[in-house]
Amino acid sequence: MPDPADLYELRPGAETGGGSVMLVVLDGYVDAGAVGRQAAEALFAESSADEVAVFDVDRLLDYRSRRPVMTFVENAYTDYNPPRLTLYRMHDAEGTPFLLLHGLEPDREWEGFVAAVRGLVERLGVDLTVGVQGIPMAVPHTRPVTVTAHATRPELVSAHSPWLGRVQVPAGAASLLEYRLGQAGMDATGFAVHVPSYLAQSEYPRAAIAALDYVAGATGLSLPVTRLEESARETDSEIAAQVEESDEVQSVVGDLERQYDEFMSAREGLDAQELLDGESALPTAEELGDELERFLADRERGGDG
Repeated sequence: MPDPADLYELRPGAETGGGSVMLVVLDGYVDAGAVGRQAAEALFAESSADEVAVFDVDRLLDYRSRRPVMTFVENAYTDYNPPRLTLYRMHDAEGTPFLLLHGLEPDREWEGFVAAVRGLVERLGVDLTVGVQGIPMAVPHTRPVTVTAHATRPELVSAHSPWLGRVQVPAGAASLLEYRLGQAGMDATGFAVHVPSYLAQSEYPRAAIAALDYVAGATGLSLPVTRLEESARETDSEIAAQVEESDEVQSVVGDLERQYDEFMSAREGLDAQELLDGESALPTAEELGDELERFLADRERGGDG
């Protein structure tokens, strides 16, 4: 098997001052509401980002499925925006260092990529790896943002009640990374933030704020949400206006509110297993899987290639 370390190039000084937490935000798999992208943009806007390791995207990316952008002016190509997959060193609002693995999700060599990241986790002294994404869910935008938390050890997500039992979903490189880290006895967790299914194709800043809050709660990092709050207020106003204009949309949102409230009421007083075994007003695991499949299919048709 090729050496996984051949998939990346370490930058000078890479092995110093990276911190004990690594966030993982990869673009290419499901990210309803652009949760991961907005969270990453908020981090880049508030902190310097020093390259720690740069991955060889020529080996990992299928360019024909996700074509990079070039600029053409009159009679010549004038610029090329190459795809990137990079591990960065950043700092939170209190100066605490952490790592961010960000860029396009690999199309190829998943096991090699995962082995390479695991090697970096060991080499750089990372104690906790944390992934974030948005997933479409039959929830209303008028209620608090909820999350499906998952981890390599139950203790890492003990504060979060499960939303579903057994379900099969399409794999992603980040989820495979979490799985393999768990097999190796390493700590990893992830937060799949619930985005109203009718907003899944749009930017939904409220969910990105929730994602950073969940990460902060799991890691102790102080992460920026001020700019996202400004965007969220504008988006909330736009959504409210659109809902107001349509009786049909108001009816759908009202139904979701009732289902959500009934489900949350049922959660009170039940332990995790009772919750998973009981009847839910929200979609079942199978229905959620179907919803996820539909979202992925829509996203692919919408211009991933």
